[in-house]
Amino acid sequence: MLAKIIEAYEKRDLEALDALAIPTFREINKKNSFKSVLMLSANNIKHLSKIDSLEADCIMLNLEDGVSKEEKPFALVLCAIFLTQLKTCDKKLVVRVNALDEGGYEEITYLNQFMPDAIRVPKIKNKEEVKSVLALLNDEIDLHLSIETASAWHKLSDLALNQRVTTFYLGILDLFADMTLSQSLINIENPTLTYMLSHFLITSKAMGVKPVSFIFQEFKDEVTFTKWLELEKSMGYDAKGCISPNQVRLVNELFIDKEAEIKRAKVIIKLFEMHRDEGITGFVDEEYGFIDEPIYKGALSLLQK
Repeated sequence: MLAKIIEAYEKRDLEALDALAIPTFREINKKNSFKSVLMLSANNIKHLSKIDSLEADCIMLNLEDGVSKEEKPFALVLCAIFLTQLKTCDKKLVVRVNALDEGGYEEITYLNQFMPDAIRVPKIKNKEEVKSVLALLNDEIDLHLSIETASAWHKLSDLALNQRVTTFYLGILDLFADMTLSQSLINIENPTLTYMLSHFLITSKAMGVKPVSFIFQEFKDEVTFTKWLELEKSMGYDAKGCISPNQVRLVNELFIDKEAEIKRAKVIIKLFEMHRDEGITGFVDEEYGFIDEPIYKGALSLLQK
C-alpha cells in the first residue's frame, strides 16, 4: 500500500491517490489527556508512515501553514489515506484544516467520512463561526480551536459552545501579528506573556476546555524551551505544541504526572492480562483507548523503572 501511495504522489497523480482514500470505520480516540502535540505536514509521506512509532501523545496532521497552495490538495488526500490505515490509534489524531474562508469548510466536509479524532480550526473569530463548524462536523468528531486572532481572544469565553469543543491552542505568533504587537516581545521575561498565559489557562479551564500552550519555533534551543516548559507547568499547563521529536521528549518528561502514569500502567496491565487469558491481545477500552501487546509491554517497563 505504501509503495502505491508513494508512486502516485511522485507522479503527481491526485486521482490515483484519491482512489486509495476509501472511507472505513475508525475507533475514535476520545482521550483528552495528551501532553505533547507534534505538528506533521500532511504532505510528508515519510513522516506520516511513522505515526505509530512517534512518542507524541497527539499528532497534528497539518494542512495549513507550511503546506504550499500547490501541495494542499495532495496533503488533504494523503491525510485521509493515513487515517484509514490507522483504524485504532493510542495517539490523538487531529487534522488542522485551513482557515474557514480559505477552504476549511470544504476540507471538513471531505474529512467527515474519514473520522479523525478531532478537527482543529485556525484563525477562528467568533461563536458564529464555531456554530457553523459544529453544524457541519460529524457529531462523533471533537472540535479544537486555534486562538490566534484578536477577536477570538476578546471573546474567548464565548467559544466553547458545547462539550464537543474540547481544546484551545494558543497561536502566539499570529495573535501578536493580529494585535500589531512585535514578536520581539515573545520572551520569557516579558510580563505580558505571563499575563496572556495565565488568562488563556484560567479562562479555558473555567469552561472545561483543555489549553495547549504555544509552539516554540526555535526547536534547536532546548535550554529556552525547557524554561518555557518549567514556567508553564508551574502555572498549571499540561500540554504544549511541538515541532520536533526532541521537543516531544522534553514535554513528556516535564509534564508527566508520575502517580497518574503509574496508576494508568497498572490498569492497562490488568486489562491486557484479563483479555489475553481469553485469547484477545488487541482491544479498545472506553477510558484508556486501544491496548495491545506493545502498549502492555510499555506499561510493564514503566513500573519496572
